[in-house]
Amino acid sequence: MSKLVRIVVQLPVELKEQLDALKRQGYTTSGFIRATLERELNKLNPQTDIVVRKVVHK
Repeated sequence: MSKLVRIVVQLPVELKEQLDALKRQGYTTSGFIRATLERELNKLNPQTDIVVRKVVHK
């Protein structure tokens, strides 16, 4: 895995509540956002080889 960097993103309260609901289902906020970004960026640039990781539920 490549080096990770930290970013700060401001969200509306409604989106934060949805992320909190996903956390209760076992997702991590970082993992969900990372997977979503990878999926959407692959749609924009399909030649890029970004590996999408599976989410492991506890």
